[in-house]
Parts: sequence; C-alpha cells; structure tokens
Amino acid sequence: MKTKMKKGKITMIITAGIACFVLVLVMTMQFKIVNEADITSIENMRKTELSTELANWKTRYDEVNKQYEETTAMIEEYRNNKESNEQTDNLMNEELDQINITLGKTDVEGEGILITINETDDDEIENITSDDLLLIVNALKLAGAEAISINDQRIINMSDIVYIDAAGIIRVNGERILAPYTIKAIGNSEYLESSLIGNGGVVDEMRKKKQDVTIERENKITISKYNGDITTKYME
Repeated sequence: MKTKMKKGKITMIITAGIACFVLVLVMTMQFKIVNEADITSIENMRKTELSTELANWKTRYDEVNKQYEETTAMIEEYRNNKESNEQTDNLMNEELDQINITLGKTDVEGEGILITINETDDDEIENITSDDLLLIVNALKLAGAEAISINDQRIINMSDIVYIDAAGIIRVNGERILAPYTIKAIGNSEYLESSLIGNGGVVDEMRKKKQDVTIERENKITISKYNGDITTKYME
C-alpha cells in the first residue's frame, strides 16, 4: 500500500514538474513573442514618427522658404522704390536749387566782370545817381548776366534802386549804399564788358562825362544771395 502511495506521489511530482516546465516554456515563448511584438511595434512607431516629423520639417521649411522669398521680394521692391524716390528727390532738389538761383536766394560764383565807380570831388563832374546804376544793371541783364549785385546787395526782379535827392543817398533793396559803388556780374565776361563800353554804351557815356568807372574781367566772381523776403501783393 505504502509502495503504491509513494509511486502515486512520485507520479504527481513528475506530472507537476512537467506541467510547470511546460508552463514556463509557454510563458517564455509568450514573453519572447510579446518582446518581439513590442520591438516591431516600436520600430514601426519610430518609422511613423520619423516620417511624420520629416513631413513636419518639410512643411516648416516650405513656410520659411516662402517667407524668405516674400521678404526678399519686399526688400527688392523697397530698394527699387528707395532708388526711385532718391532719383525723384535728386531731381526735385536740382529744380529747387535752380529756382533758388533764379530767385537769387543762394550764393553763386562764376566768370564775370567787376565794375567800380568812384565819386570825385570835382564839382563839374556829375554825381552818381540811381539812374546810372539802373542803366548799368539793365545793360548787364540784356547782355546775359546771370547774377548781379551792387555793393553786395543782390539784384533780383523785385529789387529797388532808389536815389533820395534831398539826402543825396542811394538805396538798394532798402539799404543805403555808399561810394565807391561795386557792381558784380556773372556771365560771359567779354559780352558783358562790350555791352557797357561799346559806342553808346552806358559806361562809355559815363566816361565821356569824366565819371570814374573801371571794369575788370574776372575768372571767378562770388555774389552773395538775396537776404530779404520775397513777397507778392497781387499775384495769387
């Protein structure tokens, strides 16, 4: 009886051992399968994530590249507009400078002549009047003078050259001037001089009256700008 019971226990132990071995084997195989499945899943997931990330970077690159192209186009447009504006500004400044020169509102220099008129103490010689100066100025204008001044008073279209007989003084642009009278004119020096000293010219007539007038040609004469205000009363 005892022998049969021992054999039964041994059989049960062996059976349990085999069952345990089989169970461990099955669990090991399952674990291996699970591990392989997880690795494959992870690798697949990594491939998907990489593909997605790559697609995202591609999208970002396209967006940045588009912004770069748009910014480059804007910079080019701005540069072109700036150059265009600079050209327009330069033209406007040139025109403004020319207008200021014409109006006498800027200092100028160039070839011309220098006329000096001195008063004398000889009572038989006529004193210089505003009419004498006006005749010289008008002759210079007709000869093509581009700028004229009398004792550094710039002559413009609205300048007044007035002789106050009672006081014996001459005013130019409202300012009193005294002898010697220095008249500067910029232009072709030969034309300007010949317009004054030719037969019947203003200076020629003044010299016939013994008035002291000299003319010098100059390569470079500087004439100061008109410092007064240019205003109109009737023009709109």
